Amino acid sequence: MAMQVTLKDGTALPSIGQGTWYMGEDSSRKREEIKALQLGLDLGLEVIDTAEMYGEGLAEEVVGEAIKDRRDQAFLVSKVYPHNAGRPEIVTSCENSLKRLQTDYLDLYLLHWRGGVPLSETVEGLEVLKSEGKIKRWGISNFDVSDMEELWSLPSGDQAQLNQVLYHLGSRGIEYDLIPWQKENQVPVMAYSPIAHGGKERQRLLENKQLKEVAEEYGVTPLQMALAWTIRTGQVLSIPKAVQEQHVRQNAEAMAIELSQQALDQLDSAFPPPTSKQPLDII
Repeated sequence: MAMQVTLKDGTALPSIGQGTWYMGEDSSRKREEIKALQLGLDLGLEVIDTAEMYGEGLAEEVVGEAIKDRRDQAFLVSKVYPHNAGRPEIVTSCENSLKRLQTDYLDLYLLHWRGGVPLSETVEGLEVLKSEGKIKRWGISNFDVSDMEELWSLPSGDQAQLNQVLYHLGSRGIEYDLIPWQKENQVPVMAYSPIAHGGKERQRLLENKQLKEVAEEYGVTPLQMALAWTIRTGQVLSIPKAVQEQHVRQNAEAMAIELSQQALDQLDSAFPPPTSKQPLDII
């Protein structure tokens, strides 16, 4: 049975979606990227995450092509640059994203990370966009516990639906305090780079002996095992990027992997959980 994550407003989503970082930056791969996103939708990976930062809008254009004539099958997420998060800039940024995405609304709009604009002003702008129907809901990205507490102290701050942060087997710091805080306040985590970021770091993760052994026991790839691990609690929605058909299919299959306590213990021994507060990992 495929895992799901439930947003604060009750919206249930498949726990694996599709990332788009670096998409659109090589025009020779655009057709392949569009096909990959469409295959993901066919396989139930309905959450597509993008941002105005990715290729300065090029990734949004790829997504726009991919969801043309099937907008209702996608749960569309984009992110605003911190320097565009004030008023009226946030409205302009959102409208530009909507044009590139060829749609008239976003399912979820995130502040990409904190910048110089007061958080209260950003929240006001997000609430205006919501009232105008340009976004259905909003959230944040790269927020630690102190940021979340500050957000919750603001009018309408507790309307944030999720927090997108780096999270994978090799980066577990948020388990110490951020995940518990978010669980208590019914705010799921969206995990970016859920199988690590960059070739060397990913290789080091996927070639771990114990990860390989657990994956072999389950008859899956180390990549699938690492991805299934991120969504094991029902509190995390992971957004791996995939362009090759085989990888898209593997990502979708990972939603059905249920890990035993023994498997979790094996992975804990290879990748120990945090025992103290860690700085938030940000790429």
